[in-house]
Amino acid sequence: MSPTTTPTGRKRPAARVAFVGTGPGDPRLLTLAAVEALAAADAIVTDQLTALDVVRSHACPDAEIVDASHGTPGQALTHASRAKLVVATAKAHPGGLVVRLMDGDPATFNGLAEEAIACQKAGIAFEIVPGVTAATAVPAYAGIPLTGAAVTGVHVLAPGQSGIEWAAYADPATTVVLLGTAPDLETGAQALLAAGRDPKTLVALTEHGTTTRQRTQVCELRVAARTVAGLGFPTLAILGPTVPMREHLSWFESKPLFGWRVLIPRTMDQAQPVLGLLAGHGAHGEIVPTISVEPPRTRHQMDKAIRGLVTGSYEWIGFTSVNAVKAVRELFEEIGLDARALAGLKVAAVGGVTAEALRAWGIRPDLVPSGEASARGLVAEWPEYDADLDPINKVFLPRADIATDTLVAGLEDLGWSVEAVTAYRTVRAAPPKPEVRESIKGGDFDAVVFTSSSTVRNLVGIAGKPHASTIVACIGPATAKTAEDHGLRVDVLAPEASVPVLIEALADFGRGRAAAALEAGEVLRRPSEKRRSTARRRARS
Repeated sequence: MSPTTTPTGRKRPAARVAFVGTGPGDPRLLTLAAVEALAAADAIVTDQLTALDVVRSHACPDAEIVDASHGTPGQALTHASRAKLVVATAKAHPGGLVVRLMDGDPATFNGLAEEAIACQKAGIAFEIVPGVTAATAVPAYAGIPLTGAAVTGVHVLAPGQSGIEWAAYADPATTVVLLGTAPDLETGAQALLAAGRDPKTLVALTEHGTTTRQRTQVCELRVAARTVAGLGFPTLAILGPTVPMREHLSWFESKPLFGWRVLIPRTMDQAQPVLGLLAGHGAHGEIVPTISVEPPRTRHQMDKAIRGLVTGSYEWIGFTSVNAVKAVRELFEEIGLDARALAGLKVAAVGGVTAEALRAWGIRPDLVPSGEASARGLVAEWPEYDADLDPINKVFLPRADIATDTLVAGLEDLGWSVEAVTAYRTVRAAPPKPEVRESIKGGDFDAVVFTSSSTVRNLVGIAGKPHASTIVACIGPATAKTAEDHGLRVDVLAPEASVPVLIEALADFGRGRAAAALEAGEVLRRPSEKRRSTARRRARS
């Protein structure tokens, strides 16, 4: 049977097309409907602005990615060409779902009508998933309300379009939002001046809005055309009575780590919670894996332990990492078991992240330390063995090959018999790309976050020591000592051994830098910017 036909021989319909808005840049502004569409997509058509990390985060790995940014000669595709590409992709995936990603909101300056009409003419079903538009989101992230007591109207314009009657927007009581490239905004500013708008009207120019690269400049309309030249795309201009309110309402660009580039030496799976926590403080995290997780050299001990789980040989199973949960889960699936095989066992997790991995598997842990998320913290809350209450005294610990015996020794002191088995091996990852190594050693990162001693050793081993200007944050005393032993200055030490506390401690450090700069009357610069300014002074001398 052909994949384009049904079992009855009838031709299968072309894929349904979903026009999905990705928002203005901040991936957290993606709607729930957009996330659901991406997860179900058989193919994704994307253009040059749409962030590919949104696709990687939410789409099925098997989904086909179709580049709609440029044609064969390297020229940008027209709306008509993109419409043909969307139709062709839908026909190539009969019975499936094609997601056409569009920046911001599909219905706002995105060519939606032309592409949707092309689908309608081809008999292809489509739907539209609205997105957060830059016209409202970027002003909000810049701390500028679009309306107020003194505002009589709000107008959103694309100056690159022809036929705009600019005189209609010269009223000083109106807010005007201009969307487009820097040349488009130059055109708009000049047109508003020519139409009679007051040259002293304040204009806020925001580039890379809602991302950690956002930068806003405020100037008067008379110099806006000159100021906008050279700004990064996408750029947005806001002018009107509410622009002065930015001085009091700038919440995003004043975050304690805003614009910081933070190095995270962890695996992709482990680093995801860190990325979210950093983004909440305005920082951009970049992952450099320092270890690779591999199966044990032999599965004999794990197979034996799994048989013991099924036959009721253990009272407890303790998970000390997400990797341990993953290793046991994958082995279960390989031999045809699921989470029900742990029924009757008491389950412990070393911390919140590990507990969340268990819940995702359908298992609710019985013990998660309320204090320190470490082997020591787990021992502190693990109950002693009681022969009257516990019919079995054995504990199964699936763990890494390099795990310490802190937990084993602590549980044995509590009267338990512990069977620690290597569930996975950790080996040093391959070195990162040369440009990443140069950024690490050259001081392009503002901070590095170390969550274990092994991350310190492995990062230095595969990439070299971070530059002296890079802020070093460590999760605990042992990690800090390892960093110092490798010649690093430790700037931030978490008061508790948990990732959220560590990131909050780094944010507190950022707040302290901002307060010190304000008290000294200095311009606040990121650590990497201070390094560059120092290098320039040395070069001049």
